[in-house]
Amino acid sequence: MKPIGTHNYYVYIVTNKNKTVLYTGVTNNLQARLQQHYTNSQPFTHKSFAGKYNAYHLLYYERFEYIQHAIAREKEIKGWLRSKKEALINTTNPEWRFLNGDIGLSF
Repeated sequence: MKPIGTHNYYVYIVTNKNKTVLYTGVTNNLQARLQQHYTNSQPFTHKSFAGKYNAYHLLYYERFEYIQHAIAREKEIKGWLRSKKEALINTTNPEWRFLNGDIGLSF
């Protein structure tokens, strides 16, 4: 269990293998959420936008302590043009390397 006052909420951007789609989301468990995106991308299980477009490769994420801040940031990023999202990704991941392994996922 987390100590009082230590909450983790994440705003993240995922893409597909060819990096043609960008999906922005918010979660309190980044590993579990990416696993959901991966599961939803399997044949006959396309239950979400990310699943339909096989977007489960993590490119970018930010951590927040308060859910209200994370939701506000997600809405902000979702309102941006792709070019602005690309610029954001480039600030921390200019090679557009898939970060799944960095957070303990092997897909």
